[in-house]
Amino acid sequence: MKHTQYIGTGVALVTPFKNGEIDFNVLSRIIKYVIDGGADYLVLLGSTGETATLNKEEARDILSHAIEVVDGQLPIVAGNFAGNNTKELVRYIEQFDFTGIDAILSSSPGYVKPSQEGIYRHYMAMEKASPVPIILYNVPGRTQSNMDWTTTVRLAEASSKFIGIKEATGDLIQTTRILKNKPEDFFVTSGDDEVALPMISVGGHGGISVIGNALPKQFCTLISSALDGDYDKARDMNNLIYDLHKWLYIEGNPVGIKTAMEILGFGTNEVRMPLSPISSDNYKYLERVLRKILDLS
Repeated sequence: MKHTQYIGTGVALVTPFKNGEIDFNVLSRIIKYVIDGGADYLVLLGSTGETATLNKEEARDILSHAIEVVDGQLPIVAGNFAGNNTKELVRYIEQFDFTGIDAILSSSPGYVKPSQEGIYRHYMAMEKASPVPIILYNVPGRTQSNMDWTTTVRLAEASSKFIGIKEATGDLIQTTRILKNKPEDFFVTSGDDEVALPMISVGGHGGISVIGNALPKQFCTLISSALDGDYDKARDMNNLIYDLHKWLYIEGNPVGIKTAMEILGFGTNEVRMPLSPISSDNYKYLERVLRKILDLS
């Protein structure tokens, strides 16, 4: 496989805020923490990064800051390339400065619920405009539209610029069909931390993780052990961290993971509206589970 830098753990980074503004000092600390924890690449400006609430200048500043902090240590994937207006998205790509960005992550169009042919044409329009590789992103829970495995394989076969997919359906049947039929150099990574381990067991290549913000060492160990075929160790780590997943998503993402980061000392759990901070009861439950994991790690 050509794109081995994306085999393993990518971490979908949060965007820390303080009094409504981006906290770049905390962002630097999180980046270093995740790198030290063993991440293979970083994903900026995904849904975990609250990109929908950022303006274009803020998004550019986050990328520029991350590129400077990372300083070439890991690949950087930018996730702020999605939308349901294909023409405007293509124009945005054509005008964007991709210096320091290794690939883009792009979810299929949301809200409009396009047909499979519409999804295919949308991505092919992006392919013509993008100067960097594209990682497809199938996340029906947000877009309300599933990208069928046949469309994924069709895109992978249509252009080598489509190098992989973040598959976030949690559907191992769909994932297995992609893995069975895809081109050899096309990677398939989990977009759902809870199914990353079983996805690797059927041939997947890792995960783009939310929990990896808080527990990078633990999640990276899970992924690397599974990829090495040490499923006993991978299962042990999966069982250790598994109970935290419920509390990370109980009031939506990234509400839970930002709470976990606050507990760990990485800034505040501030989110931008229309999100709201986690309730006090759920904060306590999340903290209890997180501290138990840390005590056992």
